[in-house]
Amino acid sequence: MSSIIRTRRLEKAYASGPTKTYVLRQIDVDIAAGEFVTIMGPSGAGKSTLLHILGLLDGQWDGEYELLGQPIHSLKPKLRSALHKEHMGFVFQAYHLLDDLTVYENLEVPLSYRKIKRSERQSLVADVLDRFHIVGKKDLFPNQLSGGQQQLVGVARAVIMNPKVIFADEPTGNLHSAQAQEIMELFKKLNGEGTTIVQVTHSADNAAYGDRIIHLKDGWLDTEAN
Repeated sequence: MSSIIRTRRLEKAYASGPTKTYVLRQIDVDIAAGEFVTIMGPSGAGKSTLLHILGLLDGQWDGEYELLGQPIHSLKPKLRSALHKEHMGFVFQAYHLLDDLTVYENLEVPLSYRKIKRSERQSLVADVLDRFHIVGKKDLFPNQLSGGQQQLVGVARAVIMNPKVIFADEPTGNLHSAQAQEIMELFKKLNGEGTTIVQVTHSADNAAYGDRIIHLKDGWLDTEAN
């Protein structure tokens, strides 16, 4: 399988006075198209930081990063943003739905960034509502949904543009076990359909859904665990 993500000597640091505080050090990662990869490690290991860099939500880092053969490290922010919108979906622990928009409108948001005709937008939203069995929730607002339902909408929003890769940051962290299992089964199904998935989790149960685990420790790849 071809590599969809490839990093070499990836580092992230914050200036603290005359010195630097490193969050990530010398990260070399290869993720093949169609893989389901989990990033694990103790709190403060750099897991979410790495996920946000790979998901192009954080542009301040050093080293090399290739996504779909494109050298992200040498691309301008506008091109990075275009790649993010075209190829990536992101699922957050806190759902990040827009409170003043209905489920339908939240699902339409990613489509509004693209030059898609209204009729096609309506069709795409209708398809994903049906696929995720949330047609009956389309006119509700996030505060009228349970946590599990909100995350279901979050996942639906992430996949509506048919991304090549989904990044999930503690996607079941706020859910009880039955809801968490439903979300993880959904990820497994999406992965089976060809979507690459990269998740950060503390849960061994969640990690078991994936193909392999990348372990981090104090900002480094944990070579003993990997």
